[in-house]
Amino acid sequence: MKTRRILITALILALLVVYYLVGTGYLKQRSQKETLKNQISDGTAALALIPLPPPDLDEQMADAEDLLWAGQDTLNIDTNITRIINRILRLADETGVKAIPLSTQDWMVERISNQDYAVFRITLAISGNFTQVTDFLNRLENGEPETLVLEYLNVEKVSGSFLFENPDAGSIDGDIRIAVYTLPAAR
Repeated sequence: MKTRRILITALILALLVVYYLVGTGYLKQRSQKETLKNQISDGTAALALIPLPPPDLDEQMADAEDLLWAGQDTLNIDTNITRIINRILRLADETGVKAIPLSTQDWMVERISNQDYAVFRITLAISGNFTQVTDFLNRLENGEPETLVLEYLNVEKVSGSFLFENPDAGSIDGDIRIAVYTLPAAR
């Protein structure tokens, strides 16, 4: 009988230990459940703040891709340095501007906004009246090639009346630096 009592006491103690272990595990899981529940509700609230994509997103993506390809087509230009210089000098002649090439830099690769571009630079001395010079610069910047950029411009009126009185009177001399951009693979 004494062994029976010890056995029952041991069994009760074992059940109490098991119950304690199961109960503490349950309480831990319950606290984790509350933490996860809070994280889920915070995540749901954050997702609710994100706006839905516009209904015409595919159309906008297609338009953006078309613009990208058109932009890359713009960068496919004639990279012959002699033809570029001759085109600039012909334009100067058409507008009545005297243009003298001072220096050129051969095509070199530059990295702009994580994209490589081949760049050709030329520096010119120009001379003409105000109307001729402005016409030349306007046609130069808005003509071919489309990737031509005026990087530097310095002009000064040599003599004569003030520009606002008579733009065609007197000569304007200046220096300009031009850069022409293209993709390196197009060279």
